[in-house]
This record gives sequence, structure tokens and C-alpha cells, in this order.
Amino acid sequence: MDDTERVWLVERSYGTDEDLVTLVYATTDGERHLTKQLSHRMLRGRDVTAARNVDADRLETVGDAETRDRYATEATRMAEGHDPDEIV
Repeated sequence: MDDTERVWLVERSYGTDEDLVTLVYATTDGERHLTKQLSHRMLRGRDVTAARNVDADRLETVGDAETRDRYATEATRMAEGHDPDEIV
């Protein structure tokens, strides 16, 4: 049984105070997401790709309808416009 799910990059934000980059990947239905926070130093030399395959148990449920819709729209746009391994 395959317990991985493909998620697509839907949000990238840069913190100023904590030197953090936040990446949010979501399913195309917008129902579940994975948030990763990395320091600018950790991100250097790492490729950010359009999609990732992650263990399903690492995904969190999206709590509100507005965010769910936004994530679904952006994840679908990314899936239609990019290869999963494409650097974005």
C-alpha cells in the first residue's frame, strides 16, 4: 500500500525577524497541506520543486474554507503548469 501523496507548492513566504523561509505544499483538492520552515542558510543550495511526494501522515488538514479554496486553486495551477521535479 502506498502511503505517500503528491503535494504542490502553493505558498512561499520570507520572514524578516527570524531569517526563515516558509514553504507550504498542498493537495490539489486543498484539503491537506505540509508546511516547512527553513532558514535562508539551509535553503541555500537546495532546490525548491513544484511538487513533493510525502508520507500521508505528515499532512495536516486545512482548517478554513477560504484557505482550502486558495490552496486548491494554486495546487491545481502548479500541477497543470509544471512538472513535479521542476525547480520553481
